[in-house]
Amino acid sequence: MPDRAPRNRTLSCTTDERARLSRDIMRLEGPVHCRDLEGRLVGGDFFEVAEYFPPEFVDLLILDPPYNLTKSFNGTRFRKRTGDQYGRWFADLIDRLLPMMKPEGTVYVCSDWTTSALVFPILESKLQVRNRITWEREKGRGAKRNWKNNTEDIWFCTVSDEYYFDVDAVKLRRRVIAPYRVGGEPQDWTQDSDGKYRMTHPSNIWTDITVPFWSMPENTDHPTQKPEKLIAKLILASSKPGDYVFDPFVGSGTTAVVAEKLARRWCGVEVEPEYLCWGLKRLAAARTDPAIQGYDDGVFLERNTNLGQRGKKGSGGHQDDMFP
Repeated sequence: MPDRAPRNRTLSCTTDERARLSRDIMRLEGPVHCRDLEGRLVGGDFFEVAEYFPPEFVDLLILDPPYNLTKSFNGTRFRKRTGDQYGRWFADLIDRLLPMMKPEGTVYVCSDWTTSALVFPILESKLQVRNRITWEREKGRGAKRNWKNNTEDIWFCTVSDEYYFDVDAVKLRRRVIAPYRVGGEPQDWTQDSDGKYRMTHPSNIWTDITVPFWSMPENTDHPTQKPEKLIAKLILASSKPGDYVFDPFVGSGTTAVVAEKLARRWCGVEVEPEYLCWGLKRLAAARTDPAIQGYDDGVFLERNTNLGQRGKKGSGGHQDDMFP
């Protein structure tokens, strides 16, 4: 376990914890029923274990595959391919996943700006593409001869024209800068002890997401970890309590953790054993503390909103978890 500064809350595992948690990693050696997969993190390369998964069990697929970049994931190295090579790799991936989807299922696919152009034609040929969400990462390296790259895309797709979407579950609470009144009464806004605000319909541009960093308890050393708040939006919008959420590249377990907190059934696959141990440790914590930072009592908050520790189950505000 690396040395951390006193206030650094980045999650990691000791050698003893890894040995203990590794026993809970599921290994597949043959076909399994969806009941056996429920609430389990599966160890292995998805391409090698895909044949063992049952048909039509997934309500919501969250797909965050390696982008077309050369990157090391704790020793497992993904190398950048030509556009055609990556396209064939991604098409093969989708072909293995589609039989697992229910006819009314939803698929979200994460990508960066270059990978996005490669996956869109494939998604369009195999699914119903509904929208492209672009979210601001607010981190990113500056460039002297280019624009700083700090956005990523999420493609919103469905298997058919019959699908579930709950817009009320993902409305965003925004501060009212110029409160307007009619007859002395607030027009489309309200006020409480935290100030004046209105609930707005979510757009496909998300600027309220904070990438996990050192003082957030959800943070790990995974190089491409997605924020719990981001995954919560996808799960709340496109699944009901009890629906089955699947992530074949679950990494440090974010999708599984958020699905657990939001009372969905879930399963995830990951090739790196250490990432799975982080996920299992996060899941144990999630069962006693279901808070999702930035999501408070059923409401998504703007970035940099700090409500303090309210002591409510599911509250996303923590006094010492200040956003940068």
